[in-house]
Amino acid sequence: MSSSANPSPVAPCSTASSAISTAASISTPDPAPSPLSDPERLLALSYAPAARRDRLALLWRIDERMGAIVAAAREPAIGAMRLIWWRDALIRLDEPDIPVAAEPLLAAAAQELLPAGLSGGSISAIEEGWAALLEEEVPGEAQVIAHGEGRGGTLFALSAALLGTVPEDVGRAGEGWALADLGHRLRDPQARRFARAAAAERLGEVAIGSWPAALRPLGLLVLLARTDAAMPTERQRRQGSPKRMLRALAYRLTGR
Repeated sequence: MSSSANPSPVAPCSTASSAISTAASISTPDPAPSPLSDPERLLALSYAPAARRDRLALLWRIDERMGAIVAAAREPAIGAMRLIWWRDALIRLDEPDIPVAAEPLLAAAAQELLPAGLSGGSISAIEEGWAALLEEEVPGEAQVIAHGEGRGGTLFALSAALLGTVPEDVGRAGEGWALADLGHRLRDPQARRFARAAAAERLGEVAIGSWPAALRPLGLLVLLARTDAAMPTERQRRQGSPKRMLRALAYRLTGR
């Protein structure tokens, strides 16, 4: 688990019982969409063009909701069922004759993300990455890689589409970001080490300096993920620390 000052509720770990948050019920929705809990993703949102910010935040909240389900899954089978509910509910958004489930995030997705060009099916693909973490008590290398591809690769590609430009390496960047994030949340040292090494490999192939300014929100996440991936296994990041915030400010001003 990350020891950051402001951890997100997403905390995949080697035992489900050590999760730090409670998953939302599949039958009793939250009264309203909650804000992002990750302070650095909140900061990254401020780098997005104002007209695109709310849609990007909505997409990221859906990702956080799925992560919260995994974090709270004391029984992996129950967690998997909840993820499947979200996957299927998102896919059904593409069927205009089927009523949207009584869940604020889904209603918002139907109203905001589908008109922006995303399909419910494309968003539902994030579920596969989170579901991979429920397959084993301690995620193995295959599950870690599947998480990076399913969660991060999908999320970054969809985010870039919302921001209006999709560079060729954005999926690889997303994989690296998700793997670096996972590398600070897994309890098992070997799994943590593998996730960080895989993240560093992918992030080293990404040229965020050539990305257009519209992608600064994703560029910031890549920049911070590179730092996270390079840390020794025994060290944990401190999200929202002054040093990281100063680096983020420099990136916002210079693009480097």
